[in-house]
Amino acid sequence: MFKAKQIYIITIADAVLYLFSVLLFLIIKTDLALTIWELVTIVSGPILLFAMLHLSQNLNQSIFLRNAILSFMTCVCLLTAVAHVVNICVTRRLIAEGVDVPTYFQIGQWPSVEMAVDYLAWGFFMGLAYLCLGLSIVKNERKKNRIRIASIICGCMCLFGFFGALFINENLWYIAPMAYGPGIIIICILAILVGADS
Repeated sequence: MFKAKQIYIITIADAVLYLFSVLLFLIIKTDLALTIWELVTIVSGPILLFAMLHLSQNLNQSIFLRNAILSFMTCVCLLTAVAHVVNICVTRRLIAEGVDVPTYFQIGQWPSVEMAVDYLAWGFFMGLAYLCLGLSIVKNERKKNRIRIASIICGCMCLFGFFGALFINENLWYIAPMAYGPGIIIICILAILVGADS
């Protein structure tokens, strides 16, 4: 259906849109901006899933690693959908109706059940997917190894953000979005360059 290059370009566009939606919310801080950010986040999961699977295929990874990436990215998609759909359809509606919803059930608050689910998705499972993508460095594939190394770095950033936010300081979480924002852009650009050279 889509060629690998098209999937990488769509993934880059999605990551840029994600970054813009975050900036939009941070600048204007309205419910509409938050909804846009959350919807972009929900859509980003499946886009990243397909990109990671294509990257795995282009890196000639084993079926085991591809299935591991599929499993971890499916967890990212499902947990993201749960956290943000609950926030959009339940939590924010209750708040709009005047219900005093405790902060531990709100997105953007910490500690919070919804944020813990989101951190689990984008920190823990996304980190494991990246690490699986980075496995199996091959001696004679220097350009593909750049993708693998970048994936390992992004995986470590996601996991560090996850564990850092949970056990050290919540501000350490912001390391993780650098992996699935600018990090995935760099990885997709590297993949496009490898495809252009082959």
